Amino acid sequence: MTEENMALVELLQKSGEDDFLKSVTESVLQILMEADVEGLIGAGRHERSGDRLNYRNGYRDRSLATRLGTLQLRIPKLRQGSYFPPFLEPRRTSEKALAAVIQEAWIGGISTRRVEELVQAMGLAGISKSQVSKLCKDIDERVNAFLERPIEGEWPYLWLDATYLKAREGGRIVSVAAIIAVAVNTDGRREIVGLGLGPSEAEPFWSSFLKSLVKRGLKGMKLVISDAHDGLRHAITRVLGATWQRCRVHWMRNALAHVPKGQHTVVAAAIRQAFLQPDADAARQTWRHVADQLRPRWPKLAALMDESEHDVLAYLSFPAQHRTKLHSTNPLERLNKEVKRRADVVGIFPNEASIIRLIGAVLLEQNDEWLLQHRYMQIEGMAELTPPATETEQPKLPPKAA
Repeated sequence: MTEENMALVELLQKSGEDDFLKSVTESVLQILMEADVEGLIGAGRHERSGDRLNYRNGYRDRSLATRLGTLQLRIPKLRQGSYFPPFLEPRRTSEKALAAVIQEAWIGGISTRRVEELVQAMGLAGISKSQVSKLCKDIDERVNAFLERPIEGEWPYLWLDATYLKAREGGRIVSVAAIIAVAVNTDGRREIVGLGLGPSEAEPFWSSFLKSLVKRGLKGMKLVISDAHDGLRHAITRVLGATWQRCRVHWMRNALAHVPKGQHTVVAAAIRQAFLQPDADAARQTWRHVADQLRPRWPKLAALMDESEHDVLAYLSFPAQHRTKLHSTNPLERLNKEVKRRADVVGIFPNEASIIRLIGAVLLEQNDEWLLQHRYMQIEGMAELTPPATETEQPKLPPKAA
């Protein structure tokens, strides 16, 4: 039995029930740090080895706040360089932002009991107003730099989606629409290009948000994918001059609302026949055929299909390699779930600035992760979006005078 295991067994035998889990956790973390340092040094404690790269140099004490209580750890020190265990790395930006929002609510005296629960859940203690201001300033600078950065290159595809949050305004609780914009460039890589807040989804709000993206450099738009938000379609045409793709998933939910629940499976299967067609022309023919079949029993559904045919099938006019990601806002679903998960912890935001701080930090982290991943879309399909350049004709010289 190794020395570490003997120490752990001895500890468990001596530990009382009250401190059992706490003591075990401290011991396990200590053993992990010792093993990690041994790997970095290339030799065990007091071991003579030609592979040794460094030497130990004592310990430094460090406390770690957990749900089990405050753990007392001894972090190994190295003679050359330094060692810091991965599990003690500083909190991620979004976690700091979440703490800042909660602390700001605490200072504002908003739902004291609720904030106490949140603070305890995050392992936080009392904090001063100056500490909150410093933390918020640091996060705001990073988030604002990310959200206001210049947008370079061509971006043929843009996804837009709205998440609704609660915030306090003038003593009232109001609903705020948080608009997230994700785009893919001609290299096939996706980025989060914008975050906007507004009281409603009227066309002026959408136009203002899209104009802000254009002002920062967004260009080359071919297709915008979103749900049927009020005023958005006209804003897309006016500001971006791009085609609009209505989210197929949301449209299907609206369509099935005109059909008895027991018929949902059959009707949905019939409509999906149009989505299985190889090209736009075949899809439209199938779409109209299905609409005519459904018209006698469900005229409102057939009317909806007539009205929305172009918007729901718009993605079929784009490269086949890209279509699976163009027909709906599903590529944003995971991102929206993470945003809602963080926002639900807060409940009611103290102001709009706190929304930008928290949601912006979440988007910043997600964008960094995307930049490290492979291309989101095949770059070969991008060539189909741009017509090949034609050789310019040489200007003809006028005939020489006789």
